[in-house]
Amino acid sequence: MEDSFYRNFFPCAGGVALFLIPFVFFAFLRYLRYKETLALAEKGLARPEQVRGNGKDTLRWGIAITAIGLALCVGLYPLGASRSVYPLGFGPWMLIGLLPTFFGLALVLIYVLTREKKPEDKSSEATGTTSSSTGNEGADK
Repeated sequence: MEDSFYRNFFPCAGGVALFLIPFVFFAFLRYLRYKETLALAEKGLARPEQVRGNGKDTLRWGIAITAIGLALCVGLYPLGASRSVYPLGFGPWMLIGLLPTFFGLALVLIYVLTREKKPEDKSSEATGTTSSSTGNEGADK
């Protein structure tokens, strides 16, 4: 009985630790950042604002993760294509490829929906030429 407990306990504890360690690490980093902010506030300083990117990283990660997911889907499809009881050979094993595929597509969609429009060319406003044919540039503001 006792031997069975230890045989099952250590793999379970290892699995829990595998998922718990990253969360503890990020919580510790957050705590260090909090303490740093408090130390700066005691000296009368403020944390500098972080420069935000243009969102290209979201697009890059989205494309990369989607490509990895699609590669996994293509690689795992033959596992069940010939003898699967599931339609079109899609079985539970395809989740390994479909999850990153849709996660990557979500990142690409986030980039598309949240990107900022490019500002209009200022040189045409300085010369007085506009692309508007009505001449009512101020009417729509």
